[in-house]
Amino acid sequence: MPELKKYFGEVYLWQYVPSLVGSIIFTLLFTLATVAVGYKMHKSKTRFCLPFFFGGVCEVLGYLFRALCWNATDSLPLNIMQALFLLLPPVFFAATLYMVYSRLVRAIGGESCSLISVRWTTRLFVLGDFLTFNIQGNGGGLLANADLVHIGNIIVITGLIAQILLFLAFVACCVVFHRRFRVHLGHTSIPVAIRWEAYLNMLYFTSALILVRNIFRVVEFAMDKEGYLQQKEWPTFVFDSILMLLVMVAFYVRYPDDLQPHSRDSAMELVPKDEPRSGETGASNQMEYR
Repeated sequence: MPELKKYFGEVYLWQYVPSLVGSIIFTLLFTLATVAVGYKMHKSKTRFCLPFFFGGVCEVLGYLFRALCWNATDSLPLNIMQALFLLLPPVFFAATLYMVYSRLVRAIGGESCSLISVRWTTRLFVLGDFLTFNIQGNGGGLLANADLVHIGNIIVITGLIAQILLFLAFVACCVVFHRRFRVHLGHTSIPVAIRWEAYLNMLYFTSALILVRNIFRVVEFAMDKEGYLQQKEWPTFVFDSILMLLVMVAFYVRYPDDLQPHSRDSAMELVPKDEPRSGETGASNQMEYR
């Protein structure tokens, strides 16, 4: 049986021996989910979903390195790699979710109902996402240094809190758009071809999962090495691994393959409501939106 080893005989990098079985299981599950998302992305040519795919690849690599740590708890490179690859995937997931929102609003012609101009929505949120990525990445790189681990924790927590606030703003945009567009449809009685509410529900669900995960991570990093979340592994599997896997599954189930940019400017098209009957002349076709 493997045992905890000190890095250069001075400091423990782990507070427990990571589960080999658990790491292998999640490596396989995330591999399956990533391949499935990658297949849909390739088939539908939805390149804007590439960040989400990268997030899945990071999860796979993170649990692969975590499995290797099972018998090498004194390995600094393995510890850094597993920590970073498991810390950053939600940033990639979020980038794609922001773009799904913008493309959905454009596809159903709801620009006027968006809280923030669609032209700026993706830019603002993805820029914020990029900043949180850099903050968390820089902080994560300091965690392996015993002298800088406290500073690293503070930086990571700052990045996570920034991402939480960014996500709350994003969810607010989704909720406001949802209400406004529903009222708009009630006044116009225009049916929409795209299942827009199903996409919004997917955004709500995945955003909630990522928010819970980030809150867990904030609490975890706020604790010292003697804290419960630092001493036990099961909370990581429950509040990170499973939640991120559910994010990938939900995204796969409601994959935005009909929100491909440039393929259609709007899901609302003029089509004949009633075709003229044989022998009838001078009758003009009634038109409706769908």
